[in-house]
Amino acid sequence: MDTRSGWELYALGAAFFAGLTALFGKLGVAGLNSNMATLIRTVVIIAVVAAIIWSRNEWVNPASIPRHAWIFLALSGVATGLSWLCYYRALQLGPVSRVAAVDKLSVAFAIVLGLAFAGEALSWPVAIGGLLITAGSIIMIAF
Repeated sequence: MDTRSGWELYALGAAFFAGLTALFGKLGVAGLNSNMATLIRTVVIIAVVAAIIWSRNEWVNPASIPRHAWIFLALSGVATGLSWLCYYRALQLGPVSRVAAVDKLSVAFAIVLGLAFAGEALSWPVAIGGLLITAGSIIMIAF
């Protein structure tokens, strides 16, 4: 049975754009406070997403969004902001190739969190992939 639902293409797009994010972020943060760089990035993201929502006529009344969605999206926003602040500071201090690679340790954290809190099942491919990502991050940090 094929369980693919088209997420793979979006995931590859996310990975590609994350690679561009690392490169452009490294170039943009040079000589600039990393927190200010994060603010600029955030404002641009708001403008781009607002333009997409407007152009696709996807606006919904915020009052119609369930309370639990607001809570979890707010928590996600806080986590994203903290991640970006750390990421831009790391880019300021370290090489883009190593910072971006270690940042992908988030996949291993997501696997553990998905198992612990989202009821996801651990499969051999997920376990092996998570271990390889962890090993790669350790190598990038240690050597």
